[in-house]
Formats: sequence, structure tokens, C-alpha cells
Amino acid sequence: MLEKLQLLENKYEELSSKSEQPEFFADPKKAAKLLKEQRELEPIVQAFRSYKLAQRDMNDAVELMEGQSDPELKELCKQEYADAKQRMEDLSQELKILLLPKDPNDSRNVIMELRGGVGGEESALFAHSLFRMYTMYAQSRGWKIELMNYNETELGGIKEADFVINGEGAWSRLKFESGVHRVQRVPETESGGRIHTSTATVAVLPEMESVDVDIRPEDIEMQVYRSSGAGGQHINKTSSAVRLIHKPTGIVVSCQEERSQFQNREKCMQMLASKLYEMENERITSEYSADRKSKVGTGMRNERIRTYNFPQGRVTDHRIGLTLYKIDEIMNGSLDELIDALINADQADRLQQGSED
Repeated sequence: MLEKLQLLENKYEELSSKSEQPEFFADPKKAAKLLKEQRELEPIVQAFRSYKLAQRDMNDAVELMEGQSDPELKELCKQEYADAKQRMEDLSQELKILLLPKDPNDSRNVIMELRGGVGGEESALFAHSLFRMYTMYAQSRGWKIELMNYNETELGGIKEADFVINGEGAWSRLKFESGVHRVQRVPETESGGRIHTSTATVAVLPEMESVDVDIRPEDIEMQVYRSSGAGGQHINKTSSAVRLIHKPTGIVVSCQEERSQFQNREKCMQMLASKLYEMENERITSEYSADRKSKVGTGMRNERIRTYNFPQGRVTDHRIGLTLYKIDEIMNGSLDELIDALINADQADRLQQGSED
């Protein structure tokens, strides 16, 4: 590991030297690529330099200890040695995590799909609660929400909602949200005060451009229709909503939130590209890791991942056995504690798999 880290530090220093040259920005595209590489290396190099400093401090403490006759000074040297050794161990673990293979999609935007599941109208109302939760989380991080498809029920629930979250690192934070979310609460529609169990499904896809995935025009059937639901005076007057059917796979995507047919088609192509990418990625992943499924989960839509129990005020993530008694905060978008725990569990799982290989 130390040899690899030294090579990365040499690469970082080479890039830093290049960026200081007057001709560096002559080719802006190349310069942007090199600066991105430098930024990605920076946290690894900083941690490695801190590791080497801790190692020097530990060696210095050993030398001072060996030639020291004063008991007090010897004790100080021992303490300095122990502190430096602990720093080295902590930094070694941090470096192992930093050297884990990066998810190439971590910096991408995400497409989220919410669907009411088991439980009738209550599942649609819960889907709306989840939509609100993710919207508030996105706002707290300075991300933007862009609606693509949104179908409400008469009571204000959501049959289905498709939307893009635009923001740096959105995929890295939200990729573990895919799956079945379960709620236990007394529904607004229940007069007897009985607790009901309902579900909603969440799918999270990295947003892909149509150029990222090979989509043949002859494989697509396009349908246009009039938009429905709230949206202004243009609703139902023109056939601006678009539905695309990918004939080889049967995937259907639709968008009705933009005013023009062209804009809705562009959004549909992005969603179709993301779904085709997800389908291929799932195939490759299942072939590679059929016998070593991560405890954080595969992100499959039929996998129950979390329970929101309102009477007890708790949220439990079943993949990592984490229960937080903060349901109001979580439903108001405070998801970082849950998400950080999932990221840490995924990193620990990948480190363990790496040590077994």
C-alpha cells in the first residue's frame, strides 16, 4: 500500500508542477481534466503525508526514549510514541478507505422514482411523505429538484413521481435509498385509530445522457398525449406529454412536466438511458457478486430496506440494523446520519472483501 501511495504522491506533485506552468491553460479541456485528477488525489496525498509525519514522530520518540535516563521525560516520550502510533493506525484505516475503487457515477445527478406500494390510499400518502422528505434533504444540501412525471391521488397522495435531483455528489449520497420503504402508522383515512402497515418503492438511478448508452432510434416507439393534473393553462390543450417504449426490453418512460413535446422527449431519453444503464449494471453485478452480496444491499426494488414506525417514533434500516428514534427529524429531511452509516457499512464491507481476495 505504501508503495502505491508514494506513486500517487509523485503523480500529484507532477500535476501541481504542471498547473503552475504558463502554458497549462492553453488547452482548457485538457487542463480541466488534469485539475480534476489533482483534486481527486488531494485527500489521499494529504492523509499519506500525515501518515508519514506520524511515523517520523513515532521513530523520534523511540530514539529519545532509548537515550533518556530521566523518568519523567521517558514517560513523555512513551506518551508521544503512543499518540503517534494511534495516529498512524487511524490514518492507515483512512487511507485504505480512500484507496477503495471509486464509483464512477458518484458525481452524477440522480433520477428518483417513487411508487405507492401495498396499502391502497395510505401507501400513496406515504409515497408523498417520502417525496417531501427527499425534497427537503435536497434543499438542505443546495441541490435542485426537477419534476418529470407526477400523478396525484384525490387525497393528495402520489401514485407515481419521477424527478431529477441536480447536485454535486447526489448519486454518492442517495444510491442506497433504492428498495421497499415500509411505514407503520395510523392513517388519516382510518377513523378507528388502528395502526396500518403500508409500503412505497423507491428507485434511484444515476442520470445518464442518451450518448452514454447505445440506444438505436428504430428500437424506440414514441407516443404523445395530453398532460394531466396541476400544471397551468396549457394542460390538456396540446399533446405535449411524451411516452417512450423501448421495444427490445419493454421499458416504458414518460414525462409531462415540461411545456414542449421536444423538452419532454429529451427528459424521456435521459430516463431511458439511465434505466438501460441500470439494467446492464445489475446484470454485471449479479454475475460478479452472486455469492457475496453486500449487507448494504443490491438496491433491488423488491428488497425491504427500511421501516418508519410512527407510534414508536423510530426509523430502522434493516440492512445494517440501525434504529434511530428521530422520525420527525428524518421525515423533515435530516437523512445524513442514516446515509453516513450506510456509506460506512459499505466501505467496511468492501474493505473486508478486499482482505479476503
